[in-house]
Order: sequence, then structure tokens, then C-alpha cells
Amino acid sequence: MNTVFAERLKELRLERGVGQVELARSLGVSKGVISLWENAKREPTLSSLVAIAGYFEVSLDFLCGLSD
Repeated sequence: MNTVFAERLKELRLERGVGQVELARSLGVSKGVISLWENAKREPTLSSLVAIAGYFEVSLDFLCGLSD
């Protein structure tokens, strides 16, 4: 599992003051899925990654740990 993604997702969410429930609603997933992603227990689909990148206005490379 990609722990860099999990860490970056949680950091972005907390930095922007977004709760798991709010993020889940915006992405069309459950709060439990957000928790699984943040704890590196499940990886998002490509379409979810694109949605997360768009929501936080960051690149996919950043989310996946390929760039800073």
C-alpha cells in the first residue's frame, strides 16, 4: 500500500479544515472509505484519485508521492 498517499490525503484534509464526512460527500464515497484511504488499508480507484486531486487542486504526482 502507498502510505505516502494516505499521509498526503490526511494532511491536505486537515490543512484545509475539511472533515471526513464533508470530503466523502464531495467525492461520492462513504466516510468509512476516506478512513480506509487515510489508514492505508485501501487504495482509491483512478477516478477517485482524479477527483481528490481536483478537490484539493493538487497534481496526481503529488498525491501519489512522485513529486513534492
